[in-house]
Amino acid sequence: MSAHKRKRGLVRRLHERTGAPAHAVAHHRRGVALRFARLRASGLGALAAFLAVLGPGLLAGLSDDDPAGITTYSILGTDHGYRLLWIIPASTVLLVQFHLMAMRIGAATSKGFVGVIRERWGHRWGYAAVVGLVFANFGTICAEYAGISAACSLVGIPPWISAPISATLISLVVVLGSFHRVERVLLIVSATLGLYLLDGILATPDWSLVWHNSIVPHAPHDAAGWIAVAATLGTTLAPWGLAFIQSYAVDKKITLANLRWERIDVVIGSLLTGLIGLAIAVACAATLYRAGAHIDEASDAAAALRPLAGPFATALFGTGLLGAALLAAAIVPLATAYSIAEGVGSPASLDLDSHHFRIFYVAFVILTVAAASVVSLPGLPLIPIIYSSQVVNAVMLPLHVIALQLLARDPKVMGDSRSGRVSTITGWMSILLILSCISALVWSWIGASASS
Repeated sequence: MSAHKRKRGLVRRLHERTGAPAHAVAHHRRGVALRFARLRASGLGALAAFLAVLGPGLLAGLSDDDPAGITTYSILGTDHGYRLLWIIPASTVLLVQFHLMAMRIGAATSKGFVGVIRERWGHRWGYAAVVGLVFANFGTICAEYAGISAACSLVGIPPWISAPISATLISLVVVLGSFHRVERVLLIVSATLGLYLLDGILATPDWSLVWHNSIVPHAPHDAAGWIAVAATLGTTLAPWGLAFIQSYAVDKKITLANLRWERIDVVIGSLLTGLIGLAIAVACAATLYRAGAHIDEASDAAAALRPLAGPFATALFGTGLLGAALLAAAIVPLATAYSIAEGVGSPASLDLDSHHFRIFYVAFVILTVAAASVVSLPGLPLIPIIYSSQVVNAVMLPLHVIALQLLARDPKVMGDSRSGRVSTITGWMSILLILSCISALVWSWIGASASS
C-alpha cells in the first residue's frame, strides 16, 4: 500500500471516530506534522517526540493510584504488614505489559477496546463488553467520589456538599474543554500524588524487610489475605485503565510511527504507580500495623502519618487523597463513556462539539451525576464500598486481558503489527498468574464459608 493511500485511510478512520469533517482531520494532522518539523529543526527532535505523546501512559498509570487504590494499599499494609508487599511489584510488571498491549492495538487500529471488539466479533460482543465495563466501572466511579468525600470530611465538609460540587466542576472541565486543555488539567492534578512518596520515606520502615517482601512472594495465611492480594491486583491492573489507555491513545492520535516514544510514557506511568502504591503500603505497615490498628475511615489512614508529619498529617494525606480522587473521578467516567460510545458506533472524543447531543458526553455526565448522588447518601460506609469495588475489578480482569491477548495476536485486527511468539507466551503466562490469584481467592472464600 502506498504512503498516500495509508494517509487517506488514517484520515478516514479518524473522521469516523471523532465525527469531525475529513478536511478538518487532515488539517489537524498537517498542523501536528508541521510542529514536529519545527521542533526537529531546532535540534529537540527526540524530546519533542516524547513530549508530543506524553499523557496516556502517565494518566492511565497514576489514575490507578486513586482513592480505591490508596485505600487498598493502606489496608494491605495495615492488616498484613510487609508480608504481601510482593503483589505490588508483580502487579506493576503486569501493568506495563498489558498497557503496552492495549496501546499497540489502539495505534494499529485507531479504535478503542470496545470499538475493536465490535468490529472484529460483532455488535453483540460489543454490547456485552459495554455492559461488563459499566458494571465494573460504576462501583469504581462511586469509589472515586467516596474518596473525594473522605478527603473533604477530614476538614469537616459533608459528602452531600463535596460530591455534587466536585461532579459539577469535573463535568464542566470535560464537556467544555478541548482535548489538550483537559489533558493539561489532569496532568497538573496528577502531580499531587507525589506527596505519597514522602509517606514511605518518613515512616522509616525496616528497609531490609521491605526489599525482601517486595521481591520474595509469600502466600497469605487466610481468606482476608487473598482478598487483599486480589484487591491489590484489581486496583493496580484495573479493567477501566486498560480500556482508557487504548481509547485515550486513539483520541490523542497515537500511531505506530511514534509508538516507541509512547512506550517510555507507559513505563514511567506504571513505575510511578507501583512506587506510590508501595510507599502507601509501607507507611501503613510501619505505623498502623505495628500499632495493631485497622482502617475503617479516611481519618484512620491520616492518623498513620501523624507521627511522621505532626500537625500537617491530615493536610498531607487529605491533599493527596483529594488530588487522586479528582484525577480518577474524571478518568474512570471518561473510560466508560469512550466504551459506551464505541459500543453503539457513536463518535468518541474530547474534541467533539459539546453544543449538540453527543452520546459520549451524555454518558459521562450521567455516570458522574449518578455516582455523586450515591455517595451523597447519608451514613454510607465509604471505605467498604471503595475496597469492594476493587475485588469486583479483579474478578472482571481476566475477561479483559484474555480479549486483549486474542486481539493483539489476530492478523485480521493487527496486520503486520500483531504480537510475536515471545509476547504471546509471556502474555498467557501473565494471564495464568492473574487466574491463579482469582482462583485462590474463590477457593479461600469457599473454605471460609465451609468452616463457618
